[in-house]
Amino acid sequence: MKDSFVFLADGFEEIEAISVIDILRRAGIPVKTVSISASLQVTGAHGIIVVADVLYDSTLFTDAEWLIFPGGLPGATNLYEFAPLQGLIHNQANSESGRMAAICAAPGEVLGQLGVLKGEKFTCYPGFEGKAEGGIHEAAKVVVSGKYVTANGPSSATLWALEIVKETLGESAASEVASGMLLYPKTTQDAVNMFG
Repeated sequence: MKDSFVFLADGFEEIEAISVIDILRRAGIPVKTVSISASLQVTGAHGIIVVADVLYDSTLFTDAEWLIFPGGLPGATNLYEFAPLQGLIHNQANSESGRMAAICAAPGEVLGQLGVLKGEKFTCYPGFEGKAEGGIHEAAKVVVSGKYVTANGPSSATLWALEIVKETLGESAASEVASGMLLYPKTTQDAVNMFG
């Protein structure tokens, strides 16, 4: 299986980042955390420091399975303003098999402002939907559209991560991970219903 990458910038939303890293690794999906700065240490929006696996400038992203973007401010803004990442996002959007996931502010602030959500359904933290010109906003916790999985905020981080697992490995793998975490739905749709 190809590597997936979670991009971290100072000010990232910690729950969203750690949840997706943890859940993908529970599912056996190879995932690396990437600092976009010159330091492996990245400070979250609530002062939690995470040590990333790799630096952006020393990593090849050829044929990535997923590019994954936590929200949080100013984390999402810092991701958007990092020019090398903009090119990588466009390459992934134009690739045949590459997929992307974003949560909270990131669907609008990162993917939306780069124009890759045009014609795609998406959700995000309220107030950021206007940044995704041409995207089709849905007031939902998690939305899957084509190669994109988006979610609306920290309370949806577990569901978002499980949906990435489902899109990668199938429903049974996602359900197995959810059950191991003591979520007891029969399907990921049941999990969505369980959380509202």
